[in-house]
Amino acid sequence: MTELEVIDLTIGEGKVAVKGALITTQYRGFLQDGTQFDSSYDRGQAFQCVIGTGRVIKGWDQGIMGMKVGGKRKLLVPAHLAYGERQIGAHIAPHSDLTFEIELLAVLTRDE
Repeated sequence: MTELEVIDLTIGEGKVAVKGALITTQYRGFLQDGTQFDSSYDRGQAFQCVIGTGRVIKGWDQGIMGMKVGGKRKLLVPAHLAYGERQIGAHIAPHSDLTFEIELLAVLTRDE
């Protein structure tokens, strides 16, 4: 896999995720073999981050921009837009392509 693939599962009708916005998501992350390696649902806590500014993997920065609140997306993230050559924890080997299912719950921009 060389390109980020974005698949809209549900098109949201709320606010759009733009660069620099604080977003709130629920997500699941999977390895190529389908093994789940992370889930905000399992932790019982939504995940917040600032999008489009390099605070999360590039696949998220690129794949969540333009998404609307209430939407669900599947991101097929090639290794170079995920963790690249780094080993992450016990589950993510270097050069791993990853899949994320993301639900966008909220978008907060600086002017609010």
